[in-house]
Amino acid sequence: MTLSLNREIIYPDSDGQPMAENTKQFRWIVLLKENLECLFAQNPQVFVAGDLLWYPVEGRADIRVAPDVFVVFGRTKGDRGSYRQWLEENITPQVVFEILSPGNTLKEMIKKQQFYDRYGVNEYYIYDPDANELTGLQRQEGNLTVIEDMTDYISPRLGIRFMMTPETLKIYYPDGSPFLTTIEFKQQAEREKQRADEAQLEIQRLRQLLQQSNQQ
Repeated sequence: MTLSLNREIIYPDSDGQPMAENTKQFRWIVLLKENLECLFAQNPQVFVAGDLLWYPVEGRADIRVAPDVFVVFGRTKGDRGSYRQWLEENITPQVVFEILSPGNTLKEMIKKQQFYDRYGVNEYYIYDPDANELTGLQRQEGNLTVIEDMTDYISPRLGIRFMMTPETLKIYYPDGSPFLTTIEFKQQAEREKQRADEAQLEIQRLRQLLQQSNQQ
């Protein structure tokens, strides 16, 4: 009996691993993904994903990784079960983020760095929220190279600014506004609505005063 060489290759949409090991790691993943989506909301050719399997090589379902967050310039937004690079005009995710948790091993992180280096990632950022340590790597002369000082660093591809404080990492949009949590976004929207309502009431009050003045 001969086996079919044309048997369809299955590319699973899940690797069976949890998105995050704890609430702190999950919170950072969501913060990055949601704010990066907001940053590029008006650009239809930027795809942002969180915990999505990336298959860089057609026919090799065993070669895969699920970055915590990644950004792809030149690919349309939309739902995907996985990022199969050969179906995406062979465009590699240019920017990748990993949020460390106590369960991450040195061996695992070295393998991920080698993967991202081999398959063409331009910028790779690793944040350890427990130790409050940010590591950045940028492709230089063909290889991912460690960025020596991440204290007040601006991502060349994203335009966002990383600022390290003794307590935590702070990230800012290109216009200087900070990355916000979902709750902070809601609170900001409520404050803006309140200011808009107050401004509208003031306009109405001034109109009434003007009308009264004209009638006298």
